[in-house]
Amino acid sequence: MSAAQVRQSGNTTYLELSQESGSAHKFYEVTVEGTTVSVRFGRIGVDGQRQSSSFPTVEKAQAAAAKKIAEKVRKGYAPAVQGQRAARAVTRRQVTSAPSTARATAPVLWRFRTGASAFGIHVDEDRCWVGNQEGSVYNLSHDGEVLAHYSLPDGVKCLVADDFWIYAGCDDGRVYDLSAKVPFAAYDIAANVDIFWLDIHAGVLHVSDRDGGLTVIDHEDELQWSRNSSGEHGWMVRADDRAVYHGHSSGVTAYAADGTRQLWHTATSGNVLFGWQEEDAVYAGTGRRVVQRLAKSSGLVEASYQCDAAVYSCATSPGGRYVFAGDSASSVYCFTADGTRLWKLGTGGGSALSMQYHDGRLYTVSTDGSLACIDASEAAINAAQSGTVPVAADIKLAAALPTYAPLTTADSVATVSAVPAAGSGVVVECFEQGGRVRVRVISDGYEPSWNVQFPRAIRQPGARYVVDALHSASGGFYRVRGEIRRLV
Repeated sequence: MSAAQVRQSGNTTYLELSQESGSAHKFYEVTVEGTTVSVRFGRIGVDGQRQSSSFPTVEKAQAAAAKKIAEKVRKGYAPAVQGQRAARAVTRRQVTSAPSTARATAPVLWRFRTGASAFGIHVDEDRCWVGNQEGSVYNLSHDGEVLAHYSLPDGVKCLVADDFWIYAGCDDGRVYDLSAKVPFAAYDIAANVDIFWLDIHAGVLHVSDRDGGLTVIDHEDELQWSRNSSGEHGWMVRADDRAVYHGHSSGVTAYAADGTRQLWHTATSGNVLFGWQEEDAVYAGTGRRVVQRLAKSSGLVEASYQCDAAVYSCATSPGGRYVFAGDSASSVYCFTADGTRLWKLGTGGGSALSMQYHDGRLYTVSTDGSLACIDASEAAINAAQSGTVPVAADIKLAAALPTYAPLTTADSVATVSAVPAAGSGVVVECFEQGGRVRVRVISDGYEPSWNVQFPRAIRQPGARYVVDALHSASGGFYRVRGEIRRLV
């Protein structure tokens, strides 16, 4: 179809691009009102981003609109009726949680109730993170003090870290960077991909989906490769420098990091519900009540960890010395590396949907929406098994807790603070390349051919921004760290 064949509704032209593969499931709308051209664009099913430009005459405004439409038509966009195509599919994991059959309760030091079922957890040297089905992400200290609240547009599927950067994968199909004061959408997932789990390694995003597919996207949100597995319901994806490990209803499949070949496939004892990784092994928690440790080099099952109900989550202490698991009956377990069960304890709450071990403590997020910190030291566990447990502190939100929402529309440009000079910051510039707006570094001392991962909501050709710092990623690009300010 040519641009001349595109029909307008009044002064508005509405186009859509939807493909079965790739990352395209988008709309583009152009409206001409006198000398003003307004553009609205984004993922089908959401309001999208908005931009507007003014021109000296009506004729020039109409010519600019026609040029924009022609560019989109050349890329495969076609006229459509807004609202006829459905928004992206979203599956919320259906889970049950039975009371624990354990004779003792785990020594919970503190518990923070987020108010909705929670899957997302990340714990590092400085902070604990939890994300729930209502789109709330909270940042806490290791002692349970709530430090910040991020309000994202939709339910949080998972929280993942890549070096310093923390990302939240959400049901709206976006992955948000939470590393700065104001979060921003760093990746967009194709609307035909019903996200189940995510992992990020060296700036490359790996997406596992409902159909058992695996999609790999780079820092510029461009598709690198994709594979269809032999199973469905891909709840596990983990990545390292060598490979991507994909768990689904038929087991675990390993692919070369560049997607060129399948390295191995192992049929697990049951459908994979959760995954963890150490340097030389991946751990698959299954619906058949067992966690299995697989060698990364070969896929060989090296050890099994038997639980008493379906395994919803698993984790390890450094090096895999201890293996932890959470089941569908509100219990948590600890095993030695060879599979010997050391203990089974009740959570005192719901079933652990995700977990992570850090510095002698086991952190879990659960079906009742709680982030719990469990003392996993030998002394505390021995005391718990004899019936002595601490009184868990019930963490409350501070009255003046700061809440941060992401930059999601072009109107957000106006909300970014402006500065007249760079000062000690680094200057970056938005520029157009191949029909896309990208960002490069202007300040001296940086590789000029590398682009910058940057909020799409504030990208405008020619606009310049000042950032606190840039850090290089192994994929050959820069990431922003700290505040973003507009240079005027």
